[in-house]
Amino acid sequence: MIEYRSIRVALLGAGSVGSQVARLLLEHGDELTARIGARIELVGIAVRDVDAKRDADLPRELFTTDAPRLILGADIVIELMGGIEPARTLVLQAIASGADVVTGNKALLAAHGAELFAAAEQVGAQLSYEAAVAGAIPIIRPLRESLAGDRIERILGIVNGTTNYILDRMDTTGASLEDALATATELGYAEADPTADIGGYDAAQKATILASLAFHTSVPVESVHREGITGVTAAQVESARRAGYVVKLLAICERLADPESGEAGISVRVYPALVPREHPLAAVRGANNAVFVEASAAGPLMFYGAGAGGVPTASAVLGDLVAIARRHVVGGPGTSESTHADLAVLPIGRITTSYSITLEVSDEPGVLAAIAHVFADHGVSVETMQQTVAESGTATLVIGTHQATEQALADTVATLADTPVVVSVASVLRVEGAV
Repeated sequence: MIEYRSIRVALLGAGSVGSQVARLLLEHGDELTARIGARIELVGIAVRDVDAKRDADLPRELFTTDAPRLILGADIVIELMGGIEPARTLVLQAIASGADVVTGNKALLAAHGAELFAAAEQVGAQLSYEAAVAGAIPIIRPLRESLAGDRIERILGIVNGTTNYILDRMDTTGASLEDALATATELGYAEADPTADIGGYDAAQKATILASLAFHTSVPVESVHREGITGVTAAQVESARRAGYVVKLLAICERLADPESGEAGISVRVYPALVPREHPLAAVRGANNAVFVEASAAGPLMFYGAGAGGVPTASAVLGDLVAIARRHVVGGPGTSESTHADLAVLPIGRITTSYSITLEVSDEPGVLAAIAHVFADHGVSVETMQQTVAESGTATLVIGTHQATEQALADTVATLADTPVVVSVASVLRVEGAV
């Protein structure tokens, strides 16, 4: 057997994930060599501050602040810096130098994925990114390769561990959003500034990546409808629990026909929704992630596991590294992106869903008739209605609708808010994942 030369690896970033990747490369070098057929040589780690505290004890001589110089001569570059710049410039430099790239940078891929994939395809480089979505869960490769011959109809994903922990704690303990967020921060699940998580930005970036893969269409992150969990209340979560639902922040990527033109399109959206407790996603607890895929031939598939954390995410990075390194040894082309379907990304108003609407109304004759009239005027059918009378002279109505277009449902809610017998629209949540 011919011995292959060492494969030179440059690492950009040594945060919680990067430091664990470096540690595992150094500690498990012999095992990786046996799997690959060539030795992996970590030639350096580019960081902003050589003396910063790390999550792993690594040889100081590996560190450098000169990332462009480190990239030169590397066979594989692992980018774990995060953010857009200088990550974008460095990844493009690595590709132009002939190196393959492994990245876990969801923000970069969501904003500049098309540019990076085009650059890699032009020179025959491999760009892999299993760690960019759902941490250790293998979802990118199944969508990119295993299900490439199937037709993906829908993806429902819990892809942000921070918000799942918060909503799960609200469901199991009755905590408010503020208290659950404080606990998540104490445990290290939430950042000091949790906006990216609770505002739905992180999930929207991941939805962009999943939809682009599933539907072979370039999906700009700006086209993703995004709502976070900042408006979710303890009362909503408790009401959902009594009705047999759990509130989850979902990333939804769906193939559908435009109700106006009839042409094929896709919807990509992120928002908190009611999920029936019988659905597999309802059982995803704590900071875990899960992605539920509905494929035409394969049927329903679910991928579940740790969605974040240094060591679990490092596992996904090393999986990509081993796959690329094996290609260096045995030869052959890398996996390119397939974004040639060019399906239209439809606005949120074109989707079909159902609502659970909670109204505070006057406790007087004719209220139900007035409410029913509003629904009928907008062509929305009521499926369920529960009424609770308060001592204050008001009543609470919880109304579940049949499926209708988002636009019709939104217009119904807007009209209800202006109806004299309605004191307030207390809550509106979509219902997803019917079983």
